[in-house]
Formats: sequence, structure tokens, C-alpha cells
Amino acid sequence: MTSPAIQAAKAALASIDLSNYDPEQSRLMDERCILVDEEDNAIGAVDKKTCHLMENINKGLLHRAFSVFIFRPSDGKLLLQQRAAEKITFPDMWTNTCCSHPLDDFDVEKVVENQLGVKAAASRKLEHELGIPQSQTPIDAFQYLTRIHYLAPSNGMWGEHEGSSLFANALRILIDHKVDYILFLTADVTVVPNTNEIQAHKYVNKAELQAMFQEEGKGSNLFTPWFKLIARDFLFGWWDELYRRRSSEGKVVAKSLDGLVDGSKVVKMV
Repeated sequence: MTSPAIQAAKAALASIDLSNYDPEQSRLMDERCILVDEEDNAIGAVDKKTCHLMENINKGLLHRAFSVFIFRPSDGKLLLQQRAAEKITFPDMWTNTCCSHPLDDFDVEKVVENQLGVKAAASRKLEHELGIPQSQTPIDAFQYLTRIHYLAPSNGMWGEHEGSSLFANALRILIDHKVDYILFLTADVTVVPNTNEIQAHKYVNKAELQAMFQEEGKGSNLFTPWFKLIARDFLFGWWDELYRRRSSEGKVVAKSLDGLVDGSKVVKMV
């Protein structure tokens, strides 16, 4: 049974003041995510903070998101980022190239046909987080693979910024609950990191990423839960396919994976 203290903390989160946190990250928590049902049908919109509160997740709140994987065409290496310490959720963790949300604030990002909305959002966020010019990430270059429905708790590190133990305990109940579109892109990109978003980035091959996973928990090797799930069930097999389907010039091409999987249904992950 949940203790009265935690119940009180949960209620307090609904109106929590983010002014003590990084100003830019606090501002971004007011962005309006697209709410969906379990079949990914849009049913409304709500701010990002509300989307990640356990009390709301328990009521079935689910939002649309995307995860982008950029591979270098010449050698097939994957671009990773390490989230900044300023991030309110999942700070300091390594993850795939970019993970974020299409927003209700932009009409184009609400378009579901051919995944146009999430692709437009992906191009926007790649520029925002990694400084990659949108001219290098055209919408028609993204290869959509599938959608996953997953729920994962935050690591509670958000609470480290606040002295109150009640408040810190409340923050440990942050949850990420979303329908996540997986997008591949093969491109030579120019990375100029937004240090408020990412603190490090690097290209890795399959063996190097597997070694990083094996070292998780040592030093700075911590990974976002969605990245681990995608890697566990999908990424490495699809990565192999990228190599198998290389062009006559020996380059990996994301579009070569078109039709590899049935992306028409939402895959529930556990």
C-alpha cells in the first residue's frame, strides 16, 4: 500500500514549481504532447510534465513519441548521445541519437499519414538537441520501422536537485509511458551539440555498443530504458540487415529496410 507521505507527494507533483531547475528544461516541460490510446489514435493533448506523472499514468495517460537512430553511411556506425545533467528526466544517460515527442503545438506534427508528424518532429529535435541542420535530415529520408508501446520508471535522479525527502520520493514515481515510433536515418551529419540537451556524443559500431551495455553501471555507462528495450528486441538484428543490404558502393542505406517489418501495429514491450 502506498504510504500517506507518497500519496501526498504524488498530489503535489500536479502543481509543482519547476523554477528551481534549469530554466530552459523547465520551459520545455510546458510543451504539449499528443495523447493517444493504445492503438495510437490521438485523443487530446497535455503538457509534458503531466504526461510523466505516475498518478496520471495510472489513469491510462499515454503519449506519442519517437526514437531516431542515425547511422553513418560509410561504415554503418550509430550516433549516440549522452543526455545532459540539466535534463529533468533521465539525466546523464546514454541513448540513441535523439528521443523526443511530436507536439500538439505544430499542425504538421499531428499528421499521421506516412508518419509525417513524427518525422517532422524528429528533424526539428535533431537540430535543437544536436545542432544538425534540417537540410541534412529531410523528412523523406527517414525510414519508419515500427511503433512500440512501453512503460518505464525514471531513475529518480530529478529528485537530487531538491532537499526535501518527501519531494525526492515523489519524483521517483516519474514514469515514461508512450507509443514510440522508431525511425532510422543514414546520413553524414554535422553535429554542433546543444549543451543544455546533451553532454557528449559518439559513433559506435555494434560490438562497441554491446561492450558499453556490458559495462552498464560502471562510470558514466547508464542507458535510457527505452534504448535498452529497443536494442534487446530489435536494434542489433536490424543493424545486421543494414550491412547485408549495403549499396553497390558499400554504403548502408536506411531506405533499404523498407518492408522489413510490419509497422502497422503497435508492439507492446515489457
